[in-house]
Amino acid sequence: MHMDTAELEAIKEKLQALKVEHRDLDDVINRLAVASGQDELQLRRLKKRKLYIKDHIAFLERQVTPSVPA
Repeated sequence: MHMDTAELEAIKEKLQALKVEHRDLDDVINRLAVASGQDELQLRRLKKRKLYIKDHIAFLERQVTPSVPA
C-alpha cells in the first residue's frame, strides 16, 4: 500500500492527537482511582476508551511504518 504525503501527514497528525488523548485519559483514570467515592462505571468507561485509543494508535502506526519482510 502506497500513501501520498498528504495521507501520511494526516495519519501522523491523528496519531499525535490520539497519543495526547491517551495520556490525558491516563491522568484522569489515575486521579479517579485514588479519589474517594469514585464512579466505578465512569472509571470502566474511561479505561475502555483508553484501550480503544491504544489499539487505534497501534493500527495507525502499522500503516505508517513500512513492513519489513522476515
